[in-house]
Amino acid sequence: MSEENTIKQDFIETSDAKESREFLAAKVTELTEKLDNLPSVVAPMERAKALLDLANAELGMTQMSDVWNHAKAAFDICIAHEEWQLAVEACDLLYQTELPSSITALGHGVWLSVTYPLEPEYSINMLNYIINETTDDADGAALAAITAHFIVDQRSEGKTRDDLKVLTTNMLAKVALRHSKVETQVGLDVWMDKMDLRDPDVFLPRMGMVVGAIIGDGNWWFDKAELQKKLS
Repeated sequence: MSEENTIKQDFIETSDAKESREFLAAKVTELTEKLDNLPSVVAPMERAKALLDLANAELGMTQMSDVWNHAKAAFDICIAHEEWQLAVEACDLLYQTELPSSITALGHGVWLSVTYPLEPEYSINMLNYIINETTDDADGAALAAITAHFIVDQRSEGKTRDDLKVLTTNMLAKVALRHSKVETQVGLDVWMDKMDLRDPDVFLPRMGMVVGAIIGDGNWWFDKAELQKKLS
Protein backbone atom coordinates (compact mmCIF):
# COMPACT_ATOMS: atom_id res chain seq x y z
CA MET A 1 0.00 0.00 0.00
CA SER A 2 1.39 3.42 -0.96
CA GLU A 3 1.98 6.15 1.60
CA GLU A 4 -0.89 8.15 0.10
CA ASN A 5 -3.29 5.21 0.39
CA THR A 6 -2.09 4.55 3.93
CA ILE A 7 -2.88 8.15 4.91
CA LYS A 8 -6.33 7.87 3.31
CA GLN A 9 -7.02 4.61 5.15
CA ASP A 10 -5.90 6.09 8.47
CA PHE A 11 -8.13 9.11 7.85
CA ILE A 12 -11.14 6.89 7.08
CA GLU A 13 -10.53 4.79 10.21
CA THR A 14 -10.13 7.92 12.34
CA SER A 15 -13.33 9.42 10.90
CA ASP A 16 -15.23 6.17 11.49
CA ALA A 17 -14.00 6.02 15.07
CA LYS A 18 -15.04 9.63 15.66
CA GLU A 19 -18.52 9.02 14.21
CA SER A 20 -18.90 5.88 16.31
CA ARG A 21 -17.89 7.72 19.47
CA GLU A 22 -20.26 10.60 18.69
CA PHE A 23 -23.07 8.12 18.14
CA LEU A 24 -22.36 6.39 21.45
CA ALA A 25 -22.11 9.70 23.30
CA ALA A 26 -25.53 10.73 21.93
CA LYS A 27 -26.89 7.31 22.91
CA VAL A 28 -25.58 7.68 26.46
CA THR A 29 -27.25 11.09 26.72
CA GLU A 30 -30.52 9.75 25.33
CA LEU A 31 -30.57 6.71 27.64
CA THR A 32 -29.58 8.79 30.67
CA GLU A 33 -32.52 11.11 30.01
CA LYS A 34 -34.82 8.13 29.55
CA LEU A 35 -33.69 6.64 32.86
CA ASP A 36 -33.99 9.97 34.69
CA ASN A 37 -37.51 10.46 33.34
CA LEU A 38 -38.84 7.07 34.32
CA PRO A 39 -41.73 7.52 36.75
CA SER A 40 -41.05 6.50 40.33
CA VAL A 41 -43.76 3.85 40.10
CA VAL A 42 -42.31 2.20 36.97
CA ALA A 43 -42.08 -1.60 36.99
CA PRO A 44 -38.71 -2.65 38.49
CA MET A 45 -37.70 -4.71 35.45
CA GLU A 46 -38.32 -1.77 33.14
CA ARG A 47 -35.86 0.19 35.22
CA ALA A 48 -33.40 -2.71 35.19
CA LYS A 49 -33.54 -2.95 31.39
CA ALA A 50 -33.03 0.81 31.08
CA LEU A 51 -30.00 0.54 33.36
CA LEU A 52 -28.55 -2.28 31.26
CA ASP A 53 -29.10 -0.36 28.02
CA LEU A 54 -27.29 2.61 29.49
CA ALA A 55 -24.45 0.46 30.82
CA ASN A 56 -24.02 -1.10 27.37
CA ALA A 57 -23.65 2.31 25.75
CA GLU A 58 -21.26 3.47 28.48
CA LEU A 59 -19.13 0.39 27.90
CA GLY A 60 -18.61 1.52 24.32
CA MET A 61 -17.48 4.87 25.67
CA THR A 62 -15.17 3.13 28.20
CA GLN A 63 -16.92 4.92 31.06
CA MET A 64 -16.18 1.97 33.28
CA SER A 65 -17.19 3.41 36.65
CA ASP A 66 -20.57 4.39 35.21
CA VAL A 67 -20.95 0.95 33.62
CA TRP A 68 -20.28 -0.63 36.98
CA ASN A 69 -22.74 1.53 38.89
CA HIS A 70 -25.58 1.05 36.42
CA ALA A 71 -25.01 -2.65 35.71
CA LYS A 72 -24.71 -3.44 39.42
CA ALA A 73 -27.95 -1.59 40.15
CA ALA A 74 -29.63 -3.60 37.38
CA PHE A 75 -28.14 -6.81 38.77
CA ASP A 76 -29.60 -6.16 42.22
CA ILE A 77 -33.06 -5.56 40.76
CA CYS A 78 -32.84 -8.71 38.63
CA ILE A 79 -31.83 -10.87 41.57
CA ALA A 80 -34.65 -9.48 43.71
CA HIS A 81 -37.15 -10.39 40.96
CA GLU A 82 -35.48 -13.67 39.97
CA GLU A 83 -34.74 -12.52 36.43
CA TRP A 84 -31.67 -14.71 36.10
CA GLN A 85 -30.87 -14.17 32.43
CA LEU A 86 -30.80 -10.39 32.77
CA ALA A 87 -28.75 -10.79 35.95
CA VAL A 88 -26.17 -12.73 33.93
CA GLU A 89 -26.17 -10.00 31.27
CA ALA A 90 -25.41 -7.52 34.05
CA CYS A 91 -22.55 -9.73 35.27
CA ASP A 92 -21.14 -9.81 31.74
CA LEU A 93 -21.07 -6.01 31.63
CA LEU A 94 -19.54 -5.82 35.11
CA TYR A 95 -16.83 -8.28 34.14
CA GLN A 96 -15.95 -6.32 31.02
CA THR A 97 -15.20 -3.19 33.06
CA GLU A 98 -11.99 -4.89 34.25
CA LEU A 99 -12.37 -3.01 37.53
CA PRO A 100 -11.04 -4.62 40.74
CA SER A 101 -14.25 -6.55 41.45
CA SER A 102 -14.88 -7.62 37.86
CA ILE A 103 -13.65 -11.15 38.58
CA THR A 104 -16.22 -11.38 41.38
CA ALA A 105 -18.90 -10.42 38.88
CA LEU A 106 -17.69 -13.18 36.58
CA GLY A 107 -18.03 -15.71 39.39
CA HIS A 108 -21.61 -14.65 40.00
CA GLY A 109 -22.42 -14.81 36.29
CA VAL A 110 -21.02 -18.33 36.04
CA TRP A 111 -22.89 -19.53 39.13
CA LEU A 112 -26.21 -18.16 37.90
CA SER A 113 -25.80 -19.38 34.32
CA VAL A 114 -24.92 -22.91 35.45
CA THR A 115 -27.46 -23.11 38.27
CA TYR A 116 -30.49 -21.87 36.34
CA PRO A 117 -31.80 -23.24 33.00
CA LEU A 118 -30.92 -20.22 30.89
CA GLU A 119 -30.25 -20.29 27.16
CA PRO A 120 -27.01 -22.30 26.84
CA GLU A 121 -25.25 -19.49 24.96
CA TYR A 122 -25.18 -17.46 28.18
CA SER A 123 -23.50 -20.27 30.09
CA ILE A 124 -20.99 -20.93 27.29
CA ASN A 125 -20.06 -17.25 27.21
CA MET A 126 -19.51 -17.03 30.95
CA LEU A 127 -17.59 -20.29 31.11
CA ASN A 128 -15.39 -19.24 28.21
CA TYR A 129 -14.38 -16.19 30.22
CA ILE A 130 -13.18 -18.61 32.91
CA ILE A 131 -11.08 -20.43 30.31
CA ASN A 132 -9.52 -17.15 29.19
CA GLU A 133 -8.79 -16.13 32.79
CA THR A 134 -7.02 -19.33 33.84
CA THR A 135 -3.41 -20.31 33.28
CA ASP A 136 -2.55 -23.11 30.85
CA ASP A 137 -1.86 -25.65 33.59
CA ALA A 138 -4.94 -24.86 35.71
CA ASP A 139 -7.71 -27.46 36.02
CA GLY A 140 -10.36 -24.72 36.18
CA ALA A 141 -10.31 -24.25 32.41
CA ALA A 142 -10.98 -27.96 31.85
CA LEU A 143 -13.87 -27.88 34.31
CA ALA A 144 -15.34 -24.81 32.61
CA ALA A 145 -15.11 -26.41 29.16
CA ILE A 146 -16.70 -29.71 30.17
CA THR A 147 -19.43 -27.88 32.08
CA ALA A 148 -20.26 -25.89 28.95
CA HIS A 149 -20.32 -29.14 26.95
CA PHE A 150 -22.66 -30.75 29.49
CA ILE A 151 -25.02 -27.76 29.55
CA VAL A 152 -25.44 -27.89 25.78
CA ASP A 153 -26.53 -31.52 26.10
CA GLN A 154 -29.04 -30.62 28.80
CA ARG A 155 -30.55 -27.43 27.39
CA SER A 156 -30.60 -27.67 23.62
CA GLU A 157 -31.69 -30.01 20.85
CA GLY A 158 -31.65 -30.45 17.08
CA LYS A 159 -29.44 -28.25 14.91
CA THR A 160 -28.89 -25.76 17.72
CA ARG A 161 -27.52 -28.54 19.88
CA ASP A 162 -25.29 -29.83 17.06
CA ASP A 163 -23.89 -26.36 16.37
CA LEU A 164 -23.23 -25.63 20.02
CA LYS A 165 -21.63 -29.04 20.53
CA VAL A 166 -19.10 -28.17 17.83
CA LEU A 167 -18.33 -24.97 19.75
CA THR A 168 -17.93 -26.66 23.14
CA THR A 169 -15.96 -29.56 21.65
CA ASN A 170 -13.54 -26.98 20.26
CA MET A 171 -13.37 -25.37 23.69
CA LEU A 172 -12.42 -28.72 25.21
CA ALA A 173 -9.82 -29.37 22.53
CA LYS A 174 -8.32 -25.92 23.02
CA VAL A 175 -8.04 -26.44 26.78
CA ALA A 176 -6.57 -29.94 26.37
CA LEU A 177 -3.94 -28.58 23.99
CA ARG A 178 -3.05 -25.79 26.40
CA HIS A 179 -3.11 -28.02 29.47
CA SER A 180 -1.37 -31.18 28.27
CA LYS A 181 -0.36 -30.68 24.62
CA VAL A 182 -3.19 -33.00 23.49
CA GLU A 183 -3.60 -32.98 19.70
CA THR A 184 -5.55 -36.14 18.79
CA GLN A 185 -9.00 -37.54 19.57
CA VAL A 186 -7.42 -40.54 21.30
CA GLY A 187 -5.32 -38.18 23.36
CA LEU A 188 -8.39 -36.12 24.20
CA ASP A 189 -10.25 -39.22 25.41
CA VAL A 190 -7.32 -40.25 27.59
CA TRP A 191 -6.99 -36.70 28.94
CA MET A 192 -10.68 -36.51 29.83
CA ASP A 193 -10.43 -39.79 31.74
CA LYS A 194 -7.30 -38.60 33.52
CA MET A 195 -8.95 -35.29 34.44
CA ASP A 196 -12.13 -37.08 35.58
CA LEU A 197 -14.34 -35.12 33.18
CA ARG A 198 -16.87 -37.83 32.37
CA ASP A 199 -19.24 -37.75 35.33
CA PRO A 200 -21.23 -34.55 36.04
CA ASP A 201 -21.65 -35.68 39.64
CA VAL A 202 -17.89 -35.29 39.88
CA PHE A 203 -17.01 -32.33 37.69
CA LEU A 204 -19.96 -30.03 38.55
CA PRO A 205 -19.12 -29.89 42.29
CA ARG A 206 -15.50 -29.22 41.33
CA MET A 207 -16.69 -26.39 39.06
CA GLY A 208 -18.63 -25.05 42.03
CA MET A 209 -15.42 -25.00 44.05
CA VAL A 210 -13.70 -23.01 41.30
CA VAL A 211 -16.51 -20.44 41.35
CA GLY A 212 -16.35 -20.28 45.14
CA ALA A 213 -12.63 -19.59 44.97
CA ILE A 214 -13.16 -16.86 42.37
CA ILE A 215 -15.76 -15.05 44.48
CA GLY A 216 -14.23 -15.72 47.88
CA ASP A 217 -15.80 -16.10 51.29
CA GLY A 218 -18.05 -13.26 52.29
CA ASN A 219 -18.13 -11.69 48.83
CA TRP A 220 -21.41 -13.14 47.57
CA TRP A 221 -23.87 -10.50 46.39
CA PHE A 222 -26.88 -12.60 47.33
CA ASP A 223 -27.84 -15.36 49.74
CA LYS A 224 -26.67 -18.38 47.77
CA ALA A 225 -28.01 -20.85 50.34
CA GLU A 226 -31.47 -19.26 50.14
CA LEU A 227 -31.51 -19.51 46.35
CA GLN A 228 -30.34 -23.12 46.49
CA LYS A 229 -33.10 -23.90 48.98
CA LYS A 230 -35.69 -22.65 46.51
CA LEU A 231 -34.32 -25.03 43.89
CA SER A 232 -34.72 -28.11 46.04
